[in-house]
Amino acid sequence: MSAPAPSSLAVVDAEPLPRQEEVLTEAALAFVAELHRRFTPRRDELLARRAERRAEIARTSTLDFLPETAAIRADDSWRVAPAPAALNDRRVEITGPTDRKMTINALNSGAKVWLADFEDASAPTWENVILGQVNLIDAYTRNIDFTDPKSGKSYALKPAEQLATVVMRPRGWHLEERHLTVDGRQVPGALVDFGLYFFHNAQRLIDLGKGPYFYLPKTESHLEARLWNDVFVFAQDYVGVPQGTVRATVLIETITAAYEMEEILYELRDHAAGLNAGRWDYLFSIVKNFRDGGAKFVLPDRNAVTMTAPFMRAYTELLVRTCHKRGAHAIGGMAAFIPSRKDAEVNKVAFEKVKADKEREANDGFDGSWVAHPDLVPIAMACFDAVLGEKPNQKDRLREDVSVAPGDLIAIDSLDARPTYDGLRNAVQVGIRYIEAWLRGLGAVAIFNLMEDAATAEISRSQIWQWINAGVVFENGETATPELARKVAAEELAAIRDEIGEDAFTAGRWQQAHDLLLHVSLDADYADFLTLPAYEQLVG
Repeated sequence: MSAPAPSSLAVVDAEPLPRQEEVLTEAALAFVAELHRRFTPRRDELLARRAERRAEIARTSTLDFLPETAAIRADDSWRVAPAPAALNDRRVEITGPTDRKMTINALNSGAKVWLADFEDASAPTWENVILGQVNLIDAYTRNIDFTDPKSGKSYALKPAEQLATVVMRPRGWHLEERHLTVDGRQVPGALVDFGLYFFHNAQRLIDLGKGPYFYLPKTESHLEARLWNDVFVFAQDYVGVPQGTVRATVLIETITAAYEMEEILYELRDHAAGLNAGRWDYLFSIVKNFRDGGAKFVLPDRNAVTMTAPFMRAYTELLVRTCHKRGAHAIGGMAAFIPSRKDAEVNKVAFEKVKADKEREANDGFDGSWVAHPDLVPIAMACFDAVLGEKPNQKDRLREDVSVAPGDLIAIDSLDARPTYDGLRNAVQVGIRYIEAWLRGLGAVAIFNLMEDAATAEISRSQIWQWINAGVVFENGETATPELARKVAAEELAAIRDEIGEDAFTAGRWQQAHDLLLHVSLDADYADFLTLPAYEQLVG
């Protein structure tokens, strides 16, 4: 490769971090600048297209499979590229941010794959963005260890053959990285995360017998998948690795993407590895897109919307059928439970729920599934082992029995559950607690024995907004109003102050989190993403 031209990419308003020069090399910055100049204009057009499609949904209150891509769906001949050996068996995947301790624990967890997360499980402080890259480089060169300053416990990597395969998740297309600018404009966070990781690690991963593998979040259309595919083609040529080295798994976590699953795989077919069934972001997307649709689109409490709800079942079964028809992996949803070190009964009940959830996924034809904690790896592994045996996956299960009509995916009123006052209180509780941690730079947060990430806060604030705007009447006779939300939020803030004490409360970002949750929950102008106004308040 010829020497790169000067990048004119500037690092803006960032305190120097230890070892950042290893990540922000001139050559790496030149690559990111080139990605930005080539692809950000198309990214901008696609974000504008999202808004146009949202307006169309507001007008029609419906969605359908695309008539203009019917030929792609009807053509039975095409398949995605065969899975590389390192991604052929994905029966259990663990998720988490790329801090140093998590990097070691996730790689050592016994899971087949680690989703190394720069997205919803990571608040995008400059430290998290850059040191996460350092940690992954150190892991691949086996220069990583960690000693917990509180417990004194030391962590180190197991032998290479026992480590999980890394699938890295960059930020979604909608987010900017304020610390890096090109020609006076902020670079999309997706291109920063992807660019720095790919530039430094693509060849290194190939040498390790693996490759640069990615999870693509928040995708809303096949045109967005096409953009990613073009990024991959350019990047592979730029650094001189073979075309098809990249593999991408797309999260189907928006309602619009659920209608374009085959087209998304088609656009990425030389680089596609599979699709994943998200949950909280998927529900958040339903609320966001159908918030004008009236009572039939009002979701009940988030914990009442299980994956067995008819419209969720339609979505997951269509995903399995679509993936296997095209030779791709179908990856199931998250088991977010965090085991209690104090309450064995809580663990017993939760483990049974996790086991039932993973058994259902394995029996439905999924090739693997997510967990949020190493203690859940053996439970999920046993569920998939029982179905897969020695087979690496079950792509041969074509699920031709599945037939999903367009209306099935948005039949929200098929669920026999209603919003409750306790659901409102839980949304406020979890929303405040998560946002407070996020504003301190933590993206993966244990709340009430569940590992929560940004999608949790999105569905929480969206449900508050939806219930108020729909005039929901709860079972106790109270109506969802801004005044009621403010009352509940004030009570929860006071309860948190009592729970943690005045000193810890003052040292935290609690009032700020309370105010931000109410802002995005009560503002008549619904914010597309909570993380956009939150990023403006994120220090670092």
